[in-house]
Amino acid sequence: MKNLFLSVIATALVVQSSSSWAATELPASIKAKGEITVAIMPNYPPMDFKDPASNQLTGVDYDLGVAIGKELGIKVNWQEIAFEQMVNAVVTKRVDMVMSGMTDTKERQKVVDFIDYFKTGPQFYTLTARQDLQHDIDLCGKHVGTSRRTTFPQEIANWSKAHCEAAGKPAVVVVGTEGSADARTQLRQRRLDAAVQGSETLPYIMSLEKGTFKPLDKAFAFQYTGMAIGKDNTALRDAIQGALNDMIANGTYQKILTKWGLSDNGVAKATVNQG
Repeated sequence: MKNLFLSVIATALVVQSSSSWAATELPASIKAKGEITVAIMPNYPPMDFKDPASNQLTGVDYDLGVAIGKELGIKVNWQEIAFEQMVNAVVTKRVDMVMSGMTDTKERQKVVDFIDYFKTGPQFYTLTARQDLQHDIDLCGKHVGTSRRTTFPQEIANWSKAHCEAAGKPAVVVVGTEGSADARTQLRQRRLDAAVQGSETLPYIMSLEKGTFKPLDKAFAFQYTGMAIGKDNTALRDAIQGALNDMIANGTYQKILTKWGLSDNGVAKATVNQG
């Protein structure tokens, strides 16, 4: 009976191990070239940026990508690509996937799949010196800037309709900028009254320029950040998702988020197309 019990336990462990291995098995095409090509644009700290001292890639996405590569036993080849070109780069197979703080949206899901790995949302912020602006509702009728390449302009417009225009107040004037750094520059120059970035980026920005910026309330919408992969590449999608869930289970994922002060933005499980 004891031998039978041990045999059952051993079989269960083999099945569990085999199941985990199958979940993270890479497609033959990736194995053949020996690497996963990943698109990134290092202009969105702390998610994606370059260390000023070394000019080397760093950030949440970089650390997660390196860890996923180790989990799968494959090299990660980072390719810097303009954010607006990333989805097309996946579709045309210039890259295998995107890891660059990209929001999972229904519109993008029409052409790519997303492995959702991070929770975030757009948040208003302004100059600390702006004593007339204490809450997000104070922005009705004001000029608010954000990167035109993101979903944030539409998010601001939606918020304005619900909170400003519905209350009979003037709408927020949405100003599209060349990126978050451009928005901050225009904010310092007083060409903007406020700006919007992902809530995960504000603590880092505020730590670099202490006393310059202040957040206005909390994130005003909820979003998933996802890794974009071609819809015809389900084997890679499943392998990456499996590796990420293994990292969640063994603590590697949470360790990386904690390193960047973003432990509250983590997910309990990597899912697909939940945005």
